Amino acid sequence: MKRKLLVTGSSGLIGSEVVTHFHALGWQVHGIDNNQRSVFFGPAGDTRWNQQRLIETLPNFVHHELDIRDRDGVLRLVDTVRPDAIVHTAAQPSHDRAAAIPFDDFDTNAVGTLNFLEAVRRSCKDSPFVHMSTNKVYGDAPNELPMVELPTRWDYSDPAYRDGIRETFRIDASKHSLFGASKVAGDIMVQEYGRYFGMPTCCLRGGCLTGPGHSGVELHGFLSYLVKCNLEGRRYTVFGYKGKQVRDNIHAHDVACFIENFIAAPRSGEIYNLGGGRANSCSILEAFALAERHSSKPMEWTYDETNREGDHICYISDLSKAKEHYPKWGITKSLDDIFSEIVAGWQTR
Repeated sequence: MKRKLLVTGSSGLIGSEVVTHFHALGWQVHGIDNNQRSVFFGPAGDTRWNQQRLIETLPNFVHHELDIRDRDGVLRLVDTVRPDAIVHTAAQPSHDRAAAIPFDDFDTNAVGTLNFLEAVRRSCKDSPFVHMSTNKVYGDAPNELPMVELPTRWDYSDPAYRDGIRETFRIDASKHSLFGASKVAGDIMVQEYGRYFGMPTCCLRGGCLTGPGHSGVELHGFLSYLVKCNLEGRRYTVFGYKGKQVRDNIHAHDVACFIENFIAAPRSGEIYNLGGGRANSCSILEAFALAERHSSKPMEWTYDETNREGDHICYISDLSKAKEHYPKWGITKSLDDIFSEIVAGWQTR
């Protein structure tokens, strides 16, 4: 009998990659998605195209139209499917949008996560539970680190942070945005269900998650939206920090591979910073140059001196803990690979 995987947010970037990855490994995959991204971000955020692609190409994939805020619906579905593992990627993912819809944001990111944790505890307590958290749980505390301004980016001046931010970095006494705060609530709850109830759970505090399956919009989906603007000749707006703010970028495939490793050898109540690391880091200015190189089109952009609330000046994930616990895992998709695939993805779409 095939092992069963339950994936929330299955039509999104990470969710769809996890669905495809585990389907190829021989799992029966159940996906939960109700295209809430289109509600949050309008038509540009629509993910039905991805849902349809999964349904048409993966014979052992089952789509469930369900809102993760529907507690009774979640309890019933998990009890019916009784999955061997759960990957929770569904979320309201935008800083700016959260401030306009605080109840929807918290109900999705915090309460929705609790709904699934409790459903799993009641019906399949020993099934590994992987939660896609975010580096925004650290708030803007990383901005307090000493920085050096280089020609095209900001960087840490303290050699202790050469490899990036570790999991021991503080998460309180900083500005998170309402999105960051709701994700903190979900993150801590996932840890607590692991530690208090002894469940195999982990939080993956993602850097810039990216890839060709992203429906990038201005409020969420940094590289995807940037490349889309470049290809369409649309003007991209840079918000603050001279365009030198840095993100480390990880391809959805490498996220799915880490999840595979965790499910094969789960731990309880763990947290991992999961981004592209220094090798896959770039500033917005550097991303412009990469986009132009891969598309052969000039980047049109404008500058707004006001940075986004709680935005990171420089964020690079220290991957040492993830690699120590799962030494077979590592980054396989370079920054050039990522740009090449995103450009090709938008051109195909």
